[in-house]
Order: sequence, then C-alpha cells, then structure tokens
Amino acid sequence: MLLNPDTVKNDIDRLTEEQLQQVADFIAFLRFRDRRHRCPNSHHLTSLAHGFVEEDSQLAQLGMDDYAQMLQQEDGVS
Repeated sequence: MLLNPDTVKNDIDRLTEEQLQQVADFIAFLRFRDRRHRCPNSHHLTSLAHGFVEEDSQLAQLGMDDYAQMLQQEDGVS
C-alpha cells in the first residue's frame, strides 16, 4: 500500500514529540536491518575464512622460520 508523500508529511507534522521519537527509532531500526541484510551471511563468511586457513598457516610458518633464523644470528649461531 503506497501512501501519498504529502499525506505522510501531514501526518508527521501532527505527531507529538514522543510519537516523533518513536518514528525516529523505527527509522533507525529499519536502517540497521537493511544494513544487516546487505552483509554476507555467516555461512558465506565461514566459507571465506576456510579458504584462507592454508595460506595463513603457510605464512605463519614462514614467519616463524625467519624468526628462528634471526634468533640464531643474534646468538652468533649459523
């Protein structure tokens, strides 16, 4: 059901401060809900995370290898 924008504006103009606050709260809720629905769902995020697990593990191992070599150099061990 579509309302005439002028009718809606006139209705809003007649609201009390409390009613206007309720309308503002409802609008904030609608914006929040809209943003939430545009975000990827948890299944999609889980799928993406699993795709990076192997790469992250490899990078972590390389970093640890470099760190171990650096420690050996500091200790004067080759």
